[in-house]
Amino acid sequence: MTNDKLNHFNQRGEAHMVDVGDKSSTQRIAVAEGMIVMQAETLQRIVQGEHKKGDVLGVARIAGVMAAKRTADLVPLCHPLQLTHVDIQLKPDAKKQCVYCIAEVKTSGQTGVEMEALTAVQITLLTIYDMCKAMDRGMTMNNICLLSKAGGKSGQWHKTG
Repeated sequence: MTNDKLNHFNQRGEAHMVDVGDKSSTQRIAVAEGMIVMQAETLQRIVQGEHKKGDVLGVARIAGVMAAKRTADLVPLCHPLQLTHVDIQLKPDAKKQCVYCIAEVKTSGQTGVEMEALTAVQITLLTIYDMCKAMDRGMTMNNICLLSKAGGKSGQWHKTG
């Protein structure tokens, strides 16, 4: 089921923040993913902890958590939320020369956390890029998407395909 109504616009066509005051507070969960592809040597240095800037994945994980908490400061019509949990998983894949990122974000509230999960993935990957750009400016961030969401009036949704 999709909602084809763009609810960030009022009846006059002006952008506005959606009023969620009358919505029920429910457990909300969103999971997003993405990846950053790099040269084999770059990935090897990250995995072996040989990067001169230190623990690349550890710093990136913290950046992702911080980004999820600050999403409303970055996305103009996004509601500020009290998050109850942010989990960032980073999985290096030597065969594909990439690091996969999966972010799970939770809250109990009146609106979902999809934007927070997507922001967490983006900033986690961007932090990896920032820390490694001196040795590999050709890294690319790919396949960033929402995998699933649960909670609220619309219930559960899972990406297919």
